[in-house]
Amino acid sequence: MDDNLDTIGGTLARAEERMRSGRHAAERLWPTGFSDLDAIIGGGLRSGGLALLAGPHGLGKTTFAVQICRNVVRTGRPVLYFSYEHEADDISQKLLAMEAGELDATGRSRLTTIREAFEGDDVGSIEQRLDAIPSAVQALSTVRAYAELMFVHRSTGSRTDLAAIRAHIDRVRALTGSVPLVVVDYLQKVLVPGGPADENERSTTVVEGLKDLAIDIAAPVLAIVAAEKEALQSGTRMRMHHLRGSSALAYEADVVLVLNNKVDIVARHHLMYDLGNTERFREWAILGIEKNRFGRDGIELEYKKRFDQGRFEPEGRTVTEQLIDDRVFLE
Repeated sequence: MDDNLDTIGGTLARAEERMRSGRHAAERLWPTGFSDLDAIIGGGLRSGGLALLAGPHGLGKTTFAVQICRNVVRTGRPVLYFSYEHEADDISQKLLAMEAGELDATGRSRLTTIREAFEGDDVGSIEQRLDAIPSAVQALSTVRAYAELMFVHRSTGSRTDLAAIRAHIDRVRALTGSVPLVVVDYLQKVLVPGGPADENERSTTVVEGLKDLAIDIAAPVLAIVAAEKEALQSGTRMRMHHLRGSSALAYEADVVLVLNNKVDIVARHHLMYDLGNTERFREWAILGIEKNRFGRDGIELEYKKRFDQGRFEPEGRTVTEQLIDDRVFLE
């Protein structure tokens, strides 16, 4: 029987029960841990909402998504990460680097050294391998405290479709007693069985399915998305209309976030009159809030890259420099 039929009276009664119990806001909002972003998008990702994250290759889309996941599981809520490009080992090492980076006042903890410790030939426990890396053993203890809430599914474009995604969500809910934050990395690789050959049409099918899924499970879905090739090659700032299947993506998504390198999109006069700005701007990524159904959009925040530690600095700030759509290339 179809159980989707409801009355507004029933909806209001359930909302009042949540409000009286104090569960309303806590259930609906999933803070990202990036406080400036949360303030703009209404307190965090929302249950039933679909958020998209885009940006050029190598600018930290996965890093940003994993950092959100880490911030969510630290609050005691589960996360299910569908990874079409990265092994679970890669994500676990990134989490260790994030934690160690925040703990290490010397700045000597590095993602590369953590990876070397895991991949080396030395015989011993993880703690023994990490002992020489500042704060890494303490970081391991921190990660272990929430590790059982962070689920990673090694997804493939030949097997993992929307039905598989839904089935694993149900499995995590059964294991934890809670619905998880769902992350898909990335949208264009989700299998569409018997689907159209055209990639834009497949992307439309997937984004519509993910939106329906978010509503059905009453939890947020965050999907990383790819851009059209010309957006990566033409020297233009990546915007929402550059995304593959852009009309459907823009329509279905509740929040669209786009990362860009600050040095590539800041107006030339900021570079010409202070040559030191060039190197400083290279350290920052611009996060544009291109769409936001829950508040303001057209806002640019900037976050300092700490890719040596597999993370962004969590404290962002509003961009004060003039930005342009044509990238600035310097010799």
